[in-house]
Amino acid sequence: MTAWRTALLCGFAVLTLGAADAPKVETDLLIRGGTVYSGTGEPFVGDVAVRGDRIVKVGKALKISARRTIDARGMIVAPGFIDPHTHMGDDLASDDPAKRLIPAFLMQGVTTAFIGNDGGGTPDVGTLLQSAATKPVGINYAAYVGFGAVRSQVIGQDDRAPTDAEMTAMNGLVGSAMCQGALGLSTGLFYAPQSFAKTREVVELSRVAAAHGGVYDSHIRDESSYTVGLVGAIEEVITIAREASIPAHIAHIKALGVDVQGEAPEIIAKVEAARAAGLNITADQYPWSASGTSLVASLMPLWAQDGGRPALLKRFDDASLAEKLRAGITENLRKRGGADKLLIVEGKYLNRTLADVAKERGEDPVTAAIAVIRIADPGVVSFNQSEADITAFMKRPWVMTGSDASGGHPRIYGSFARKYDKYVKTEHVISLKDFIERSATLTADWFGLEGRGRLRAGNFADIVVFDPKSYASQATYEQPTRLASGVRTVVVNGVVAVDNGALTGKAAGRALPHRPKPGSCP
Repeated sequence: MTAWRTALLCGFAVLTLGAADAPKVETDLLIRGGTVYSGTGEPFVGDVAVRGDRIVKVGKALKISARRTIDARGMIVAPGFIDPHTHMGDDLASDDPAKRLIPAFLMQGVTTAFIGNDGGGTPDVGTLLQSAATKPVGINYAAYVGFGAVRSQVIGQDDRAPTDAEMTAMNGLVGSAMCQGALGLSTGLFYAPQSFAKTREVVELSRVAAAHGGVYDSHIRDESSYTVGLVGAIEEVITIAREASIPAHIAHIKALGVDVQGEAPEIIAKVEAARAAGLNITADQYPWSASGTSLVASLMPLWAQDGGRPALLKRFDDASLAEKLRAGITENLRKRGGADKLLIVEGKYLNRTLADVAKERGEDPVTAAIAVIRIADPGVVSFNQSEADITAFMKRPWVMTGSDASGGHPRIYGSFARKYDKYVKTEHVISLKDFIERSATLTADWFGLEGRGRLRAGNFADIVVFDPKSYASQATYEQPTRLASGVRTVVVNGVVAVDNGALTGKAAGRALPHRPKPGSCP
């Protein structure tokens, strides 16, 4: 045998032996050595292995090979956070791929969000959910059918009860949306035209959602003392849950304004009595002392909003209504704590309080408010809650983390990170374990998001890895769009969306249609 042939055969043998002996790659991704909060049981130092879009193993010192290993030593490893109350529908359906990534959420470890809250969105839930197939998104999302969208389509903006035919039409829209994958019915009973609906109307529509296995979610009729009062609004939720036989969720639970601050213990007692009586009632909360809404919603009496913006502007010019209108605005301004408690966050008067605008214009705050609204209805940040109420609600095991993400407020960019930094790490209001489970596990379980909210074999690989020393909100009321710090890795459906603290640009999110109750849809 010639020397070259001998060398060739020996080389072939070596190559063959190497291929046969090469260790088999068992997983695509291994997150190694972090403190794992799985959503079940106590935390431990260990590993999470991912293949495809699923978690395949979770445990201590896994002996497993992976195409890529991420060193998570010193980090917290948790299920991707789930935000049950957002207003991110427009961004998720945007033509701009960068917006559809939802970077403000990914950089906090939020991998799933709900839309259509406060009665908003569209009755055409199917189209909304199908959008992700042609417009890839960075996070998972589920959608409600919104009462406001339904009522506006059938009745318009008028303050009146529906006719029988209109009630039938609204029932049909809700039922159709549920069959298209809606989570349930959401309401914003504080906002016109939903505020014009009586409880009985809401109960009837909630029964339709319940028949399809859905839930009821509500921005309650009054978080303050505008109409029925905070206590009365909570009692209405309890009534709807009982009469419609539906699980009920209170959106962004709070005691808003000077008249109701300090009422958290009474509200908690009412909810827990209802839960003890067998009703399935929960809530979510954002960790900020300021709420976010519009100047009209903050200050205009409901009667002045009958018929929508065109009718409101006409009333501004009706001398016979001037005294009544001013009295209503003055009273609502008092409830909000005064003109210096309302920070305008968009439009001509960006980042100025209503008090600043009034001084600049040489007018009283009521006249200034009317002048601003004539131009547009800008978003405002309203400083109206007490820390005692915030922490009282936060400690309850049935209160989830949420953001109520809407423009001009730092809660889009910082709610989950702020809750950890302020209320877990600094003030020790709740434990890290409670924070994680109420930011992921409780939400997934209560809303029936199968395969999410826990780090366990078989579940979808939605994972956040964050630094317990630096995870914090950087957004402020003056600079609300600053990204949070401290998140090292985010995995969405097995795809790395944040890598070493930076967005990868990969859009691996999915629409999450709710499965209607078997036999409830045609």
